[in-house]
Amino acid sequence: MALLHWTPEHRAGFSRENLLFRHDLDKSDLFTDEALIALIDRYPRERLEVFTMGYDPANWGEWYFGRRGELDGRALLEGVKAGRLWLNLRKVNHADAAIAALCEAMFADIKTEAGVATLKQDLGLLISSPNAHVFYHLDIPLVMLWQVRGVKRLYLYPPKDSCVSDRHREGVALRESDEQLPYDPACDAEALIHDLKPGEMMTWEQNAPHRIVNHGMMNVSLSIEFMTPAAIWKANVLYANGLLRRWFGLNPSMARSPKLLEPFKVVFARLVKLAGGYRGHKSPLRPSFSLDPARPGVPVFDAGVTPPAQPKTAA
Repeated sequence: MALLHWTPEHRAGFSRENLLFRHDLDKSDLFTDEALIALIDRYPRERLEVFTMGYDPANWGEWYFGRRGELDGRALLEGVKAGRLWLNLRKVNHADAAIAALCEAMFADIKTEAGVATLKQDLGLLISSPNAHVFYHLDIPLVMLWQVRGVKRLYLYPPKDSCVSDRHREGVALRESDEQLPYDPACDAEALIHDLKPGEMMTWEQNAPHRIVNHGMMNVSLSIEFMTPAAIWKANVLYANGLLRRWFGLNPSMARSPKLLEPFKVVFARLVKLAGGYRGHKSPLRPSFSLDPARPGVPVFDAGVTPPAQPKTAA
């Protein structure tokens, strides 16, 4: 079984460009229903994240963190198939030997084929409901999205001012807010839109905003974050720019700032991190719903939590 099918363009552009790959993980026995159930049951209970969401892609306030309760892997998988849930098994490569071996093989393949040194490799397993979606957001690390089961529509936007401001990028780097960003549907005209199918992997330019909408079936995907030395450098420059804006009232720009200043910014960012880092205002995740054991796909919202508005239907 091949992990990734490489072309000369893939080798030349990996970690710097938007690239679509073919892979063979959709044929792996690691991701059958029974294998997923067993993996969920092996995974540390307290680390599995359960989410549900609203329907309006511009209303990212309707992204809810929930409690799995006593539901086992089989009940959770049934809930995903029947409901509107998004399961996230973060850093599963650090918790499961089989997935750890797969992750090591992936990055060994990348090193061999593209000659790219990678660091901070984290593999997340995403199991999500038909028609579920993820709001407009960006990530500080580089990302690979491997599609194993189902089809999801990926909207990938250029990391430029028309789609995301420097202030919002800095806010994510500084952890002063969640990764979600204000979404303007007009930016869809600039997006690369692709229906990601089983056996496909997409990776993209660092900090590129994106959002995802599942087709009408359960989806299984691997979301893999990693860094390269160049990506760490860029992340530190972004962090320093955020500090310069917030502490000193400056208006730095990733696109226009002189390159000769970057080493000083990187040192500045590292010193601040060593001293404890920027004190942002990001709130910890707090559960706002539970899953009903009798109907695992149905979120039961806490008192005082407004459930998402149902989508409007045509008359």
